[in-house]
Amino acid sequence: MANAREVTVGAPDDLGLREVLIDGRSVGGVWSDKELKRLLSREGVADGDPIQWIGGGGTVWPDRAGLRRTTGFFVVVGLLATSYPLFRIGMADSGNALTYGGRIAGLTILVVAVMELIAAAAAVDFWETRRWRYSGVAVLFGVVIALFCGVSVLLLQIGERFTTYTVIGIALVVWASVVLIELFKSRAWKGLRIPKNIAIGVIISTLLAGANLAYAQVYVPYVTTPLIQTGAEFKEPNVDKGAAKLYVTVHLYVRNAGQVPVYVLGSTYWIRGEPAKSTPVDKTSRSELIYDGEFVAPDGHVLNPGEEVAQDAVIEVKDPEPRKYEAITAQSEVYVIRKDRMKMTGNYENTRLTGKTLRKSLKDGDPPDPQYKFRTGITNSSEILNVTRGPQCVTVWRLGGKAPTVIVDVSPPDKRFRFDPQKPPLDQRAIERYGLSQVRGSMAQTPYPELLEKAGVTGKTETPTPTPTPPKPQPPAM
Repeated sequence: MANAREVTVGAPDDLGLREVLIDGRSVGGVWSDKELKRLLSREGVADGDPIQWIGGGGTVWPDRAGLRRTTGFFVVVGLLATSYPLFRIGMADSGNALTYGGRIAGLTILVVAVMELIAAAAAVDFWETRRWRYSGVAVLFGVVIALFCGVSVLLLQIGERFTTYTVIGIALVVWASVVLIELFKSRAWKGLRIPKNIAIGVIISTLLAGANLAYAQVYVPYVTTPLIQTGAEFKEPNVDKGAAKLYVTVHLYVRNAGQVPVYVLGSTYWIRGEPAKSTPVDKTSRSELIYDGEFVAPDGHVLNPGEEVAQDAVIEVKDPEPRKYEAITAQSEVYVIRKDRMKMTGNYENTRLTGKTLRKSLKDGDPPDPQYKFRTGITNSSEILNVTRGPQCVTVWRLGGKAPTVIVDVSPPDKRFRFDPQKPPLDQRAIERYGLSQVRGSMAQTPYPELLEKAGVTGKTETPTPTPTPPKPQPPAM
């Protein structure tokens, strides 16, 4: 027996695995007497060599193979199921997110998805051979990530519709909670050995780098507001004396003076005649709408930083001389939505409905007598927002009449917008999510008699009738 090998079989661990040492060197773990004989034969240990048993003899094998393998299969499937949506979201965002921060987030999600695959492979080792010392730690880390993903999905779903991803989030939270209980019972963290000073240094460095990146590439671009300028200016008028018409040219423009690109969903301008008042306190005279229209083309135009869109509109005033206007005013208005927070999936310009087609499509609850309607699908700035918010559509209506109005609504495709005259024309949720805004330019005003004089309708020496001065109030009686 001089050449006998020294064999030691350790006590069963939490799952029933017993570590085997030969001549003081660990050669693996076994779950049963049959596996022990196979291991010793592979290591060249003779059948008659003595075995030292620790924590129970050769009859103590507490492993329940069926339950153990079922648990391992349950964990592996859960980790693989978690990695699939992470890969899907990460691939989409890393190449197609609308912002730099979104693409960095996409790459981060891809790294997390790879870690879930590593955790799945570690789960096979943890519930089978345990040859890798840190397999339990890897599984624990992967399950914690799955729990975090499930909670994040559910938090993002607050206030949203119940979707497939709501079910996925609930399933992840329940699955991860059950697995974490099992891992804590098995003390899966036992193999982890990290010096405190290294761990603290890594954590602090990661937090500082993450905070700096989040501030510079996520927070700052998000809080930066678009700076859109619009306005109107009067140019030289002309007159057609034969047809008794006055033509006034109005220059209209919209300019992106900020750093955020936007879609111009709608534009409108109106020209009004301000009647002369008989007295300064006369409130009965109201302005008259002479003309209104649009000035940004094509519809849905992308206005990049530093870009300007301008148009000259010629306004016709019939029978100019009899009209008793004191002044003519012009004002423009545009409706924009941030391009860095959404993307149109359809051709917005070609979705315009007018005339009979629009009237036939109207249903109960739609705005009354609209001039046109646009409706197209949009996607959010990142895939994670797409899966939590679901499909969205932007709908734009323009109402005519004495007070032209544009109404913008962003909602799911199967949800109909119902017009309420008591509510603001802009969707309040879209204002917060997508930076939807209504930009009205300052009012341009020119004296009407001056326009007539420049057009040659009246002589230069002719002066407009002055507004009568109100009588001075009587002094109070003593």
